[in-house]
Amino acid sequence: EAPDGPQVLLIERAVRPGRAGSGQVGFPGGHVEPGDDTLRTTALRECEEEVGLSASHFREPPRYVGTRYASAFGIQVAIFATALAPYAPAPFPRDPREVAATFWLPRSTLEVTRMEPRETLFGYYPMPSAVHEGHVVWGFTRRILREFFDLPREPLYDPRRPPADGIDAERHR
Repeated sequence: EAPDGPQVLLIERAVRPGRAGSGQVGFPGGHVEPGDDTLRTTALRECEEEVGLSASHFREPPRYVGTRYASAFGIQVAIFATALAPYAPAPFPRDPREVAATFWLPRSTLEVTRMEPRETLFGYYPMPSAVHEGHVVWGFTRRILREFFDLPREPLYDPRRPPADGIDAERHR
């Protein structure tokens, strides 16, 4: 925790055309691989591979927070949380082909909603977002963080959002 409140480590994924999540802000993480005996093992392995933090850099083992469905990717995501030990090194992108940047997002940033144009499955639309030092946190990542910090959900209807004209209703049957 920083002097001005809790912060969360996030990554900006490298831009890789055709790859899900390309260029997006998210959590360190990835898929279960052979040899991962638990989801916690997967989380720790991915954290070390992506940002250079190993199990010894945390105050305690990561705690399982829950599982959420990431509809844009069609996958279930297991969420873990922990705190860095005071002696932990600064996280960094270990492989720039996978991770473009790492940064700490203050909780307070999530309390301010901006409508930012984002590419969705249906084209570019203004989406509720949190912006920190040029990094746009939106969609699944923002939803999980707001839930984690027990921030209120936005209303289902927002008059600032464009009408749904042009969205193919056939895709939603």
